[in-house]
Amino acid sequence: MSKRTSASAANGVASKEGARLDLPTSDKQKILLSTDAGHFSLIRALHLADLITEMNGLCGILSVFSSMRYCVGDSAQHGNLWAALSLLPFGLFFDFLDGKVARWRKKSSMMGQELDSLADLISFGVAPAAVAFAIGIRTPLDHLCLGFFVLCGLTRLARFNVTAAAIPKDATGKARYFEGTPIPTTLGLDALMAWWLSNGWIHDALPGGVWFAGSAFELHPVVLLFMVHGCLMTSRTIHIPKP
Repeated sequence: MSKRTSASAANGVASKEGARLDLPTSDKQKILLSTDAGHFSLIRALHLADLITEMNGLCGILSVFSSMRYCVGDSAQHGNLWAALSLLPFGLFFDFLDGKVARWRKKSSMMGQELDSLADLISFGVAPAAVAFAIGIRTPLDHLCLGFFVLCGLTRLARFNVTAAAIPKDATGKARYFEGTPIPTTLGLDALMAWWLSNGWIHDALPGGVWFAGSAFELHPVVLLFMVHGCLMTSRTIHIPKP
């Protein structure tokens, strides 16, 4: 979740974190989106910050595709896994950059806020789960646990969008803290999986092995890390001060 998605106090309208909502620009975007203004009206309605947000989403999508390529290829060749993991920090780069551009140009919108959350869900929710599947966290119960992790990210982003205006602000209108851990902190799990990969601890060599092998409850205990992280993202009592 980038600094675009916080609420500002300007004109009493929620906007990106630290960004002022430019009402005339917002009205212009609404007109382009709601009227028959030509085949490319949607593209013309996007701000520069929105296009940067799309790059965040692209990094997540390409990461998922790289994980899929690994799964259908030679499991001894790890190039696609490294690509899947390496793309995600670039997603974080674009996630930070879009907020800076939005504040620099003083242009933001509700559409940009939604784009930001959707891109974050792909890059920091779906893509890490796809990498986890690729490295061998693949039992049916593993799938449910990874699904729980992604749904926690989805819920966390939706909650942020509807409660941003209620979070206490500083003098500049910037939110004082994150409620629950921000979804980009899943990069910590990506770094952990990169460490496992560098040591060859994937598939049958995953740390912790497998529990209840051969039963309906078979799972890899490392998947519990994803579930714990999901719970931290949805917590209402954890307040992370904003830098």
